[in-house]
Parts: sequence; structure tokens; C-alpha cells
Amino acid sequence: MMMKRLVMTGLGLGYAPVASGTFGSAGAIVIALPVWALLVTAGPGWLDAAWVLMTLAASIGCVWGGDWACTYYSGRCRKEGDPGQVVIDEFAGQWLSLVALPFPGHERFGMVLVMFATQFFLFRLFDVLKPPPGRRLEKLHGGWGILLDDLAAGVYANVIGQIVFRVVVSNQWPVVSG
Repeated sequence: MMMKRLVMTGLGLGYAPVASGTFGSAGAIVIALPVWALLVTAGPGWLDAAWVLMTLAASIGCVWGGDWACTYYSGRCRKEGDPGQVVIDEFAGQWLSLVALPFPGHERFGMVLVMFATQFFLFRLFDVLKPPPGRRLEKLHGGWGILLDDLAAGVYANVIGQIVFRVVVSNQWPVVSG
């Protein structure tokens, strides 16, 4: 049970007294920064592979513990939405928002911080607004309902991030991933 609590609450971030989803997303970014620092120069595809594997691991954890979390934290699923303590879904969606973005190398660390901040903001925006099919996916039972609306938000954030960082500021730095 301790392992499920750690996984589902994003190492305890879900116990934040307010805005637990925002804390979960911030935790995902904090984990993503050293991953970027280690892999950005490793060669094409390594960074994107890490984002995909991290998203997959968080997604599996969310589905694995979803029914348990609904019962443990709120007594039932889907009556009042996701339990507030569950933020592993924010990890998955936030990491999905980073896949295939054109991250610059270490020499442009300021721009990397801008990219992470932008993706954080976009993911939180789409997670709160829940554009279609997010609201509908959220109504699915257990871990799938907890997870899929956040993956949808991650896809929306990723698409906007691709437009911003590939089209709007495409010539600002050399691309080392993507």
C-alpha cells in the first residue's frame, strides 16, 4: 500500500494543501530538467525516448493503481472526479507535452527554462480547460479516467509547443533533439 501511495501521489506531491495537480506538474518538470541535462547531447532520439518512457511508466502506474486510489482517497470513482491526491497522471501528461520538442543544448539553458515553463503553463491550461475529448475521457472508470484526460491535455500542449518552438522561434538555436 505504501508503494501505491507513493506512485499515485507523485512521491507525495499530491498531498499539497492546494492545487495538488499544479504541484504534480511542477514535480514532473523538476524531474525532467536533470533528464534533459544528461541526455540532450547524447545524440538524436535519446531525449525523446526518455520522455516517452517516462510517460509510459507514469501511465502504467496510474492505470495500475487507479481503482485502488479512487477507493482509498474518495470511496468511489467518477462521482466527484479524480481524487485530488492522485497526481501521477499530471506527471504522464506533463512529460508527454515535452516529446519531440526542439530542445537546444546546454549553451542555451535560458531558452530551455522558457520551454519548460511554456510547456508547464500550456499543460496546466489544457488540463483545467479539458477541451474535447478531455472531459469525456475523464468520465472513464478508474485509472483510465484519471489518466486519459491528462494525456489529452499533454497532446494539446505538445502541439502548441511544436508550433511555438518549431515555427515561431525556429531559427533561434541549433536543434539537438527531435
